[in-house]
Order: sequence, then C-alpha cells, then structure tokens
Amino acid sequence: MRLDKYVCECTQLTRSLATQALRSKRVNVNGRVVKSGSTKIAIATDIVMLDGQTLVLHEGFRYYMMHKPPAMVCANTDFDHPIVFDIMYDEPAINKLHTVGRLDLDTTGLLLITDDGKWSHFITSPKHHKPKTYRAWLAEPLIDTAEKQFENGITLRGEKDPTQPATLKRISDTEVLVTLNEGKYHQVKRMFAALGNHVEGLHREKIGDVALDEDLNEGEYRELSPDEVSSLAKPS
Repeated sequence: MRLDKYVCECTQLTRSLATQALRSKRVNVNGRVVKSGSTKIAIATDIVMLDGQTLVLHEGFRYYMMHKPPAMVCANTDFDHPIVFDIMYDEPAINKLHTVGRLDLDTTGLLLITDDGKWSHFITSPKHHKPKTYRAWLAEPLIDTAEKQFENGITLRGEKDPTQPATLKRISDTEVLVTLNEGKYHQVKRMFAALGNHVEGLHREKIGDVALDEDLNEGEYRELSPDEVSSLAKPS
C-alpha cells in the first residue's frame, strides 16, 4: 500500500494533509523518516509512526454501542454542541464512523455506531420494522385510553396517515415504556403531544433484541459482540 494512503486510512487526515505531514518529516517507517507518499509499505511487517505514535490499520468493519449522554449531537460535526464522537476521540479513522440513526440532543440511551453502511441501512430501513424501545417520563398523568390509542395508531400534527401500531407499557402514570416499529421525526414526543402530554425525559433502552449494556455509564461505549451484530442484521 502507498504510504500516504496508509496514513489516511489510519487517521482522520485527508490525502493533502497526509502529504503535508510527510513533507514536514512527521512520518517514519521502521525508524526512518520518509517524505514520499508513493513509498510502498508492507502492512503486516512495516511499522509506521506519525508524530511518534504507531499507526494501526483496522481491518474489517467496526460496530459499537454507546450510552449516549444528554446535550450531545449525533453528528460527525456540529458548531453549536459537542458531538458523540468527541467521546471516541482516540479511535482510529473516526471520521469513517457514523451513528445508526439519531437520538435527539436531550435524549439518552442506546446508540449504535459503525462504519458499515449496509448494516446501518438495514437497521434504519422502514421496511425491516426493527423495533425500538424507549423509556419516557411525562409531565402529566397518562390518560386511560393511551395504550389503546398507541395500539391503533395516532395521527401526528402535520401528518396524513396515523403511526404504525405501537406498544405502550405503563410503569406508573408518568413513566412508560414505548416500543415503536418505525422512526418518524421526534415520534415519541409527538405521539404524547397528540394526547395532550409532554415528554420531560426520553431514554432508548433497546433496538431489536439488543439492549443497552447495564454496565455502561453515560458517555461510555464498547464494541458489539458478534452475536449482537448478527442479531441486528436479521429481520424482526
């Protein structure tokens, strides 16, 4: 592999920035400074360092679950808020990762992250109906007919068709579990707004058969197990 391509693959650097790093003598191969990006390297045996740090090329796709904290945006860049990838700053080639769908700024809980576009598209595609379970805390006591209305579908403001059937489990009059088979914009909040209520807190607990790891605190993440990855790639 060309050295400049290897540097790009292992870092967030563009080809032009990698070239600048080479010309500035910031890259060495097997202990020797190399300035030419066209230099061929053997990935299995050559040791490439940038600014004194060994570069490691990750082979294969990567899959993570994160316990998303509040006040963070599910995006690769944002000028107004911190982004979830700030938590993963030391992961190689972080610019190649993306979130599988999004959670709102103030929503917490299970967030999937990958660099496998086909896998993430399968999970988010409406035709696969991958269920997602949320815990919601409400401002007002839940009305008696709420479960039935969620089951029958609710017509949201600005929409012509009702939502797909959803499951509502009452934990208390102001705390509930909601399972959706679709992902409309701000859907949980809008469904309760249609019932005259307001969601004060929202936390995603589960996608398909994969639940948020109880050992992950807010702002922590881990790799998904092979079983979790394959489970999310199966039709529900």
